[in-house]
Amino acid sequence: MFNLFQNIHIDWLGKRRIFIGISILIMLAGLISAIGRQLTPGGTDAFNLGVDFKGGSVVTVKFRNLPADEDIRAALRNVGINDAVLQNTNRPDELLIRIPLLENTGGGDAGTSDISKAQVEKGRSTVKQALDTFGPEAEGEATLDTAPNAAYKIIGTDSVGAIAGSQLRNQAVTATLLGCIGILLFIAFRYDWTYAAGGVIAVFHDVLMVLACFSIFQWEVNLTVIAAILTIVGFSINDSIVIFDRIRENLALHRKDSLFKITNDSINQTLSRTVITAGLVLLSVLSLVIFGGEVLRSFSLALLVGLILGMYSTIAIASPIAIWWQDKLGEADIKETLAPQRKDKIASAARRSVTRKPVTR
Repeated sequence: MFNLFQNIHIDWLGKRRIFIGISILIMLAGLISAIGRQLTPGGTDAFNLGVDFKGGSVVTVKFRNLPADEDIRAALRNVGINDAVLQNTNRPDELLIRIPLLENTGGGDAGTSDISKAQVEKGRSTVKQALDTFGPEAEGEATLDTAPNAAYKIIGTDSVGAIAGSQLRNQAVTATLLGCIGILLFIAFRYDWTYAAGGVIAVFHDVLMVLACFSIFQWEVNLTVIAAILTIVGFSINDSIVIFDRIRENLALHRKDSLFKITNDSINQTLSRTVITAGLVLLSVLSLVIFGGEVLRSFSLALLVGLILGMYSTIAIASPIAIWWQDKLGEADIKETLAPQRKDKIASAARRSVTRKPVTR
């Protein structure tokens, strides 16, 4: 097997406080960003929710010559619409432009239907203002055939609700929690419940860190971001299980070593596999970030940040937390320098703390 690192001896557990401190600082920054934005008068929401979560208006436009999507998005950004979703129809010259809710469209004692109508009218006028950069619209009853100088015509407008309502958001959270419980039970059965706790805490760490980045940088959160987060959960726990399996093998081979040393050696022995696997995936995700365009921007950014954090948490978070649990239970000693008279006792405790089962190859 190709190995990037030969005879590497990095003291990962010795630096665990630094790694955990970095993670806590980033999560605190995300929490402060979310709470600060929410509580600031006139400020933005904690997260930049896209049209999928907030709803908005959809404008159907027929073009004489359909411009490039990037040109349309640039024109929409010039009039203050940054989160538009463009969707092609079964006709090559038509386009659906879905825009988020716009401000100052009524309120107070106005009914829901009146607010929806105001949203549609404001959405139509804003989209028209943006599309006028490509040429005039065919006004009134005129069509593109009867108005030769017209570049486009708005043939339909409507109000759309949030695709991802509170029920769907709750279902996504429930699915994630049930998945983590399943992971916890599997690792507890296959290895040891202390390792299960470390793996699941590392998964929550990755999710919280991704959400912190989305709050800090105000990247758009849409349905594709939820899909990316669920992908990150599976990728992160897979790498953690590889390290846990190596720890179990080394416990059988090096019975007199401390659990601290065995864990460090296991992380170093699997480091090449972790870097190669994550690196190849990152190359694909990086290409999506650079060349995927606005449609895949949120999805690719969530994957990019999540994969980097997943590789980091696999090495620096999951195993230290598992060892910390065992240390608190008195079943392992993770001090780097061990008293000679206690080594046999500690090694014996480490062997008892992990259920070793045959590895099927």
